[in-house]
Amino acid sequence: MAEHDRWQNMRTAPRDGSRILVTIRPSEQGPGAVDLAYWSKGDQFGEGGWRSSDSAPGLIIEYTEPELKCWMPMPSAELDHMTVPAWQGRSEEELDGSGI
Repeated sequence: MAEHDRWQNMRTAPRDGSRILVTIRPSEQGPGAVDLAYWSKGDQFGEGGWRSSDSAPGLIIEYTEPELKCWMPMPSAELDHMTVPAWQGRSEEELDGSGI
């Protein structure tokens, strides 16, 4: 396993807006989890911080530094190293359940 494929301390996480995987510490709100997040620069309304990638305007999920334990880069989609799905090559009619 390459070093960049391992969980790393949040102090080393990129703060350039790129999406990364983060581990969220367990708390009274729920168990620990993994989320897709990015660093958002501050604007006239507030400081920068870690935000969930699925946040939407007006519904922003923001994490405080102590909530996040570690990070990992997003896995790459190297098509040459991927296996072919078992369903590849079958007709669309077989896959959509129309024969049922």
